[in-house]
Amino acid sequence: MIGLTTRAEALGLSLRGAFHPAPSDAVPALPDTRPAATLVLLGWVGGRQWPAFAASPEAQDGVPHPLDRWSRRIVETLAAETGAAALFPFGGPPYHPFQRWAQRAEPVFPSPLGLFVHADHGLWHSYRGALAFAGRLDLPERVERAHPCDSCAEKPCLTACPVDAFTPGHYAVERCAAHVKSPEGNACREDGCLARRACPVGQHLRYGRAEAGFYLRAFAAAH
Repeated sequence: MIGLTTRAEALGLSLRGAFHPAPSDAVPALPDTRPAATLVLLGWVGGRQWPAFAASPEAQDGVPHPLDRWSRRIVETLAAETGAAALFPFGGPPYHPFQRWAQRAEPVFPSPLGLFVHADHGLWHSYRGALAFAGRLDLPERVERAHPCDSCAEKPCLTACPVDAFTPGHYAVERCAAHVKSPEGNACREDGCLARRACPVGQHLRYGRAEAGFYLRAFAAAH
């Protein structure tokens, strides 16, 4: 795993945990029909991998879905080098259950915003793909962590949205999108979701303006 970690980091990704799948995890069989014995998740933590994507051909060619195309190229490169099968959270339907896999791979939890919160990374992380291996790789023992939202009494994420798009158990997508696309939504559109930025966990990992704006502009374009 050390070699895979180093290679992934060199290409602009981080290892985001791993696990040995059970049938209930719905990890697809490998192309040769063998079952996957190990699944390794790949993604980003904070903004430190953003420059690798920002300097890529995909980020500059003007073709739709640049981040997904970059992710596919990088993860498929790793898959070819390691003899694994590449899997992605996009490209469906149907879609692979990456949220379920994430909870199996590392201590992440549903937040009041619907995004997964990590005990250290907060809301500043993402999953860009996974590698499915036929072999059962040796994995470090999982370290359990407490849900960070359980000790957050004020929950500022639920009060920071200018249009109250977030309430416990509900996200008013269209209201959020309308605000982001409006003149009043400039702060969200340029610096990222204000509700997400209000989360006190992992504040040092918050996305920079270029990255945060990229995500919000993509969201606005899709709605």
